Amino acid sequence: MGLEELFENNRKWADNVRAEDPHFFESLVHQQAPRYLWIGCSDSRVPANEIIGLKPGEVFVHRNVANLVMHTDFNCLSVVQYAVEVLHVEDILITGHYGCGGVQAALVQRDMGLIDNWLHSVSVLAKKHRAFLEAAPSVTDQLDRLCELNVIEQVRILCENALIRHAWLRGQRLSVHGCIYGLRDGRLHDLGATISSLDEIEPHSERALHALIERFE
Repeated sequence: MGLEELFENNRKWADNVRAEDPHFFESLVHQQAPRYLWIGCSDSRVPANEIIGLKPGEVFVHRNVANLVMHTDFNCLSVVQYAVEVLHVEDILITGHYGCGGVQAALVQRDMGLIDNWLHSVSVLAKKHRAFLEAAPSVTDQLDRLCELNVIEQVRILCENALIRHAWLRGQRLSVHGCIYGLRDGRLHDLGATISSLDEIEPHSERALHALIERFE
């Protein structure tokens, strides 16, 4: 598919949107007021708006390989700061997906060059939970388990960041959720890793982790 076909697809899409709502684009120009921030994987098979059935302007999105949150990633943290302090989102969804190539690379310790540095924290996570992962009946199941572990870990990391902590100290209404998307069925699954205040960080992170492990015992 060439660029001209993409532009033609865009024209058709814009025309269809206007047919449904003649003032849709006018309203987008004046403001964006999304309730949700989506932190997801860069994988082209996991488009945020389509998965949760929201229109442009209804979800603020940040994506990177393996949906990671790092205290040194100023790109991600700038998105979080803008979403929390300017847009005043109420819910942050950290969304992984089964079959994630980045998580798989970290699991099997495949040498991929520069991106190995990016995925280092996932490799550390895999080593930490090696017994749980190796108890899985297949490599595919190991990968699925690590994808879920990774989401729960990223929720904890984000909630421990000063941007989120300060929001809660200000009394701002804000919840961070851990979700995972199934490529096989198109369904989004709640991992039970929802944190809405400072005092929930440790107990809710541990509860989500224990619930995951108990599912496979």
